[in-house]
Amino acid sequence: MVGGGRTAGGGRTADVGRLLDEGRWSGFQKRVLLCAALAVVLDGFDNQALGFALPLLIEEWGVARSDFASVLALGLGGMAVGTALGGVAGDRVGRRRALLGSMVLFGVMTAAIAVVNGLGGLMALRFLAALGLGGCIPNATTLAAEVTPAKRRPWAVTLTILCVPLGGMVGGLLAGQVLPTLGWRALFALGGVMPLVLAGVFVAVVPESPRYLVRFPERHGELREMLGRMGRAVEAGAALVDRAETQGKRVRPGALFGRAYLRDTLALWAAFFFCYVAVYVVFSWVPTLLTSRGLGIETASAGLTAYNLGGVLGAVAGGWAIGRVGSRAAMVVMAAGGVASAVVLRFVAFGEAGGGASGEAGLAAGSMTLILWLAVNGAFVNAAQSTLFALAAHVYPTDVRATGAGCAIGVGRLGAVLSAYAGAAVLEVDGGKAYFTLIAGTMAVTCVALAAIGRHIRPAKAETKGGLAVAAPEASP
Repeated sequence: MVGGGRTAGGGRTADVGRLLDEGRWSGFQKRVLLCAALAVVLDGFDNQALGFALPLLIEEWGVARSDFASVLALGLGGMAVGTALGGVAGDRVGRRRALLGSMVLFGVMTAAIAVVNGLGGLMALRFLAALGLGGCIPNATTLAAEVTPAKRRPWAVTLTILCVPLGGMVGGLLAGQVLPTLGWRALFALGGVMPLVLAGVFVAVVPESPRYLVRFPERHGELREMLGRMGRAVEAGAALVDRAETQGKRVRPGALFGRAYLRDTLALWAAFFFCYVAVYVVFSWVPTLLTSRGLGIETASAGLTAYNLGGVLGAVAGGWAIGRVGSRAAMVVMAAGGVASAVVLRFVAFGEAGGGASGEAGLAAGSMTLILWLAVNGAFVNAAQSTLFALAAHVYPTDVRATGAGCAIGVGRLGAVLSAYAGAAVLEVDGGKAYFTLIAGTMAVTCVALAAIGRHIRPAKAETKGGLAVAAPEASP
């Protein structure tokens, strides 16, 4: 039996970690992954809903655009807090329960926005919804990681994270149909109802993470049934263990800052923070930059669309590359590509096409080149950001995995908050020329931080027995 063995007293054991890592990828596991991915799609949709509705809100309420700045900032801050709290909840009460709670929270609060009539109510409900939105991703990615075989795990987690921009794209398509005919209240009502429906599906279809259940002997009956549904039959009477994970005394959240994990924790936090700055400074400010350079709003929007499309393709390629060469080499190259493409963008956006009497016409003529390089930059930067989630799921053991990933993502959210102010500041420096310099600089720091992490994912061909993706940490450079 794969994953079998004996205890010191001679009894039979079943190593749940090996059964999961070395067994086939069953249809049951794929369904769980699909549900986790759908949760993140709805997270991405609800996260973008306010941006879609903002023009109608400004018109209906008769307030200035700047009056919504605090609403947006508070939402991003709420997501940072929710990410950290959601990670802790995932380790305390289980990934499934924490994910369900997150979906119910952001679903109810998003639906409630449909009946608000002022900035005060909108701000309060947006903050509460953001707590749920923040808690969704760390638990969805952890659940996806812990039900997927080792060689498929980086790809599965990356696919889950890709659902954030996919949710935004779905939201854009729905907003284009709903807003002109039914108004902004209908959009928030729809965004609130869908996660509640999915939560009902979760209750019926999605089990708790097997790696979480193995920690609780009283729930081993539930775990045996689940393993059977995955096609991993366990001998009757065999003790269930997970040898690859921390054994004995429970690891507490403070272990993130102990000698064993301090370096990786700090480096992972730095990578998340600066990579999030690079991503969100584009989401927030690139259309403003492009229109200030003389491009029309349609071309400016196409630039952001190209950035997102490049991000989706780059993240898929990044997940594939990690399986082939490991996360250290792949992710350092991704971050370095983000630096190089940002430097090129600076010259494309502020080169000869931007100066002289014919500058506007020249920039328009070179707009396709600019859009192409935005797609290239999006591919590298978003590939690095998306695969960071798989790396975070690998760095920490089961007892603190959701906490470790949640805290790292929360720090990244703080980078997103900073990007709103940093982007506005650099656009005022030297005619905006510091904009792409900021992106290059943040990705350079991300590159160094990634190289400093010790527990990287090994290539699939170097896979060892047991563990999450790989049990043994890669040697530090």
